[in-house]
Amino acid sequence: MSTATVDIASSGPATRCIRERQEIMLAVDTQELASLRFAIILTARWESSETEDAERRKELRDELGQLRAHYFDKIDRIAMTFGVEQAMKAKEEVERTVEVPKGMMRPDPESENGGLYF
Repeated sequence: MSTATVDIASSGPATRCIRERQEIMLAVDTQELASLRFAIILTARWESSETEDAERRKELRDELGQLRAHYFDKIDRIAMTFGVEQAMKAKEEVERTVEVPKGMMRPDPESENGGLYF
């Protein structure tokens, strides 16, 4: 089989569809990684807050440990699915771009929607 035949075969509609699907799946996994990173930063901020009592800080530390474990598991899953290089790129992008507004605090248990407040 000549090189030209391989190039034509590798750029067919099925190959493009598979490639596009993998790109979408990687984008979804990267977004999930970003969500975990956001939760880690926010939980760490709450855990270190002096306004939290000791029991609540312990709960937050436990949750932070679980979030970190999920974060690294997600990176491992990305590496196993898309390759180590893609996993490291996703991790670097997430760690470079995910930010939490400085004034964001924990959910207000008294609010009717339980949302975050600034």
